[in-house]
Order: sequence, then C-alpha cells, then structure tokens
Amino acid sequence: MRLGLVFNPFSYKLHEENLKIVQRFFGLFPPLSLAWVASIAEKAGHEVTIIDARTLRLSKEDTLDRLREFAPDIIGFMMTTYMFRETLEWIRYLKKNLKVPVVIGGYNLRVYPRESVAPAEIDFGVVEHAYYTIPKLFEELGGGRRFQDVPGLVYKQNGATVVTPHEMQIDFDKFPSPARHLLPNERYAEFPTERRNFTVMVTSLGCPRRCIFCEAGGTPYAPRAPRTVVAEIEECYRNYGVREIDIFDYEFPCLRARTLEICRLLKDKKLDLEWACRARVDSVDEELLREMRAAGCSRIYYGLESGVQEILDKVNKGISRAHIEDTIRMTRDIGIRPLGFFLIGAPGETRETARQTVKFAKRLSLDYVQFSKTLAKPLTLLWKELVADTGYDYWREYILGNVPEQVLPRPWTALTNEEIDRIARRAYLSFHARPMFLLRSALKVRSWSEFKRKFRALCEMYFKQETVSTADETFVAYDDNAIALPH
Repeated sequence: MRLGLVFNPFSYKLHEENLKIVQRFFGLFPPLSLAWVASIAEKAGHEVTIIDARTLRLSKEDTLDRLREFAPDIIGFMMTTYMFRETLEWIRYLKKNLKVPVVIGGYNLRVYPRESVAPAEIDFGVVEHAYYTIPKLFEELGGGRRFQDVPGLVYKQNGATVVTPHEMQIDFDKFPSPARHLLPNERYAEFPTERRNFTVMVTSLGCPRRCIFCEAGGTPYAPRAPRTVVAEIEECYRNYGVREIDIFDYEFPCLRARTLEICRLLKDKKLDLEWACRARVDSVDEELLREMRAAGCSRIYYGLESGVQEILDKVNKGISRAHIEDTIRMTRDIGIRPLGFFLIGAPGETRETARQTVKFAKRLSLDYVQFSKTLAKPLTLLWKELVADTGYDYWREYILGNVPEQVLPRPWTALTNEEIDRIARRAYLSFHARPMFLLRSALKVRSWSEFKRKFRALCEMYFKQETVSTADETFVAYDDNAIALPH
C-alpha cells in the first residue's frame, strides 16, 4: 500500500486556551503522531509520504499536486477536536480529486469515535494507537476486507457505525522511532529555541496524576525504556542534525530511577545537544536536577498553575507555594532555566487571585511564563462536570457541525470570558515587559532571528488589541516559516 499523510494548516479558534498572539508565536512543531503512523506503516512494508502543509505553507492545490505525484492508495489525517472542521475541509477537497479511501486518527477518536467518522468523506478511524490497527487495516484493504478483524477500528457498514475492540496490550517501547526522514526537520522551532535543528520527542504515554484540567490525568503511565529513549535521541543527533529537543511528555521525570538512567546514558554519549522537558515541582530534587543538567537539560517547563494555595488545591495539583519557590530557586541555581505554566480562570478564580498569581510569578524569577485560559477540554474532569451539569457537550456538537465556533462557559469562576482574556493579556505584559526582564532576555539571545522573533512577539502583545469575539489566522513569518501551536 502507498499511504499519503497530510498535516494541514489551521487558524485560531475561539474555544482555544491560549491568547491569539501567544498561539502565533509559541512554536512550530513536527507532526509527531503522523510520523509514528508513518514509521509503523513502513515497518509493515508499506510506502509512505508525509506532507506537512502547515510548515511548508502549502495550499490545498499544492498538496494535491504532491499527492498526485506520489499516487497514494489511501490518505490519512490527524483529527484533533479543536481543528476538526478545518481538517475535514482538506479531506473533502483531496478525496474529491484523488478518489481514494481516507483514514483518520488522533486523540479525538478516543472521545468521539462514531462522531468523527460521521462525514461521508471519512472511511476509517483509528480509535487507539496505530501500532496494531494500521498494519492490519492495510492487510484487509489489500485482501479479504474483513474490517471487523481490525483491532481498534471505527468504520461504517450498511448504515451502521462499527467500533471494533482493541484487546492487544500497547507496549510503547516497541514503537519504532517516528519517521523524521519524511519531515522538513530544519523548519521546526519553538519560542525559546536557541539551536537548530530542533525537534520534539515523546518518551512516555499517560500521567498518573489527577489534575482536573488535564486530559491525561489518571491515564495509564507507559514509559519507554532508557536505552530506547537515548537511541532515538542519538538518531535525531546523527541522522537529522538535531541539536535541541523538547520532550513533550506530560511529566518527564515521573520515575526518578528511569530519569537518572537516561541521564547516565546521555552523558556517556557526549552529544553536543540540549534538551528541555516538562515536570512537576515535586518530581525533582537537587541530585536529579544536577544529573539532568550534566546530561544536557537546559530548560524545564514547570506546571505551576497558580500562586494561590486554595486554587492549587481546587485543581488537585497536590503541591504548595513553598515547594514551588524552593524548586524554582534550586533549578536556577543548578543552571537550568525554569519556565512556568499558569492558569487564569481556574475554579474559584477572582481578579484578586489572578493578581496574586502574577505577583507570585514575578517573584519566582522565571525565564518565561505562559498564562493559559482554563478550559474544559475533552476527557478532563472539568469537561465531565460541565457536561453532567448542563446536559450539553459542545465538543460533540462542534464535531458534528451542529453549533458555531464559540467560547465555552466557565461556570466554576465568577469571572466572565472577556475578563479572563483581559487578565491573561495583562499578565503576559506585566511579566514580560519589565525592564530588567527584557535586559536579561536580550543578553541571552544567541541569534538575530531569535531576537527578531521575540521582539515581534512582545510588540504584538503590547500594541495589538485582542477580543474573544473574532477568530483570525495564526500564521506569521518566522525565518520564512509559519508559527503555530498544535493540539
């Protein structure tokens, strides 16, 4: 089989958790999920191409030309909940012209498998991970077409939608490395990027914690073995010229012994490479941080959420303000740059608690902060409670095309959506526009392109007005590339 995978561009959505300006500049990342599908298909003996139309700034017509040259037997897409309708537009256009089956996958399929394949243009959906589903699907497409034998598949038959069981145990350690040889690796970057080439990695699935705003809360934790992780890092370094990696795990140092072993193996390799990760403040200690720094860790994105203990407790974060302060200080002293993720509009949020959070963030001496608008994302406890209380599931209706794009309600706070937008914007400006912060940031810039990127982001944040009632395109020039944050 010949599989053509497409990652289409997308624009800002009113229901997103980030401000439009933040979304414009935060990062341009490789479509790792599609790259994994590609490597799984290649391992099974199939031929694959990935067209990252978002990164390459390709139109539908450009993408169609490339697909026609490749002549796929089937085309595939990642269908996120946020961007479902835009991806569907691309599917309709490409299928009409190519007349081949369409398979979709992504996190959205686990929440809304039947709704996701409701459009006539979509033939198959991968409900779980593609490891077993894609090879078996291709086998049946080229043979007996017994789709009921394909594990974790959703498809339509005789007017009904069928979802097959997936009884195989997923072993993330067996997954091949993502097919980065099919990607424009020199094009990727994120806002704090200092070295090229840049890529992202995922070394574990799920998260055992139970924060109420996170879709991964309480899901099974499945880490890859240290040697598997380091082998992929070395592959990125030697085959693709990667010198900076951002590890996108929900929480990388979740298992202390595993993290120490990864660091030991990396130190033995002596690679000229930097990496970043996401972590909780209660998952690290001084010894672990020192080993991470010695192994090349240059940045840690900490999920801090709030500077008010009551709100930390309400979102089930399980940490204290004192723990946050101690860990950030220790991280900086060891030579790792700490960055913080905060929420605006969490349960119990008021103007005063938001003010306290911004004040707290400034006191922490963080290198960068992100103030996100608390959102009832699919599968989060906030979403489950909202659906139970209202009897209405916006995300389901949005996918089915029954409602216009809109801002979701936040009944857990007395703040209006407009107030939350204004507070988040002022929080960014209040933190990043401080003279000493600007001076320190400028002194750390390593290239002219990095300076231009960050200076333009600050100018747009400061001068460009933003409302929650209009959507616009998220793409801006950055080294002849587009910058956007995928979901």
